[in-house]
Amino acid sequence: MKKIALVLMALSLLGAAPNAFADPAKGGKYYLKIFKPKTGYNGTKFASMHTRDEWKRLFDNDGYGFIAEFGAKHPSLKKFLYSDQFKIKLMPHIRDFAIEYASDSGNVPRD
Repeated sequence: MKKIALVLMALSLLGAAPNAFADPAKGGKYYLKIFKPKTGYNGTKFASMHTRDEWKRLFDNDGYGFIAEFGAKHPSLKKFLYSDQFKIKLMPHIRDFAIEYASDSGNVPRD
């Protein structure tokens, strides 16, 4: 009985933490493929637009701040930013990429 309870608890934790599996490298690839053609920013310029704390705040509340800021700056991205594909599949990776290479991180992505 204890084993079943432990397995159920472990599965619930895995389901509750999708961002735990986000990958900055994937985020960089998604950024270059989808965002760069529409924004004109390379990955370095994009990520260095904000500090780590600023990026975290922008991506809080299901990315509301990020979507609002980049949707206003780049209207051609607005519909995509509100899509489930972005919010569920891509946003965790883009978030980790932005935080990993933020202006105060000391890291520089390979574009």
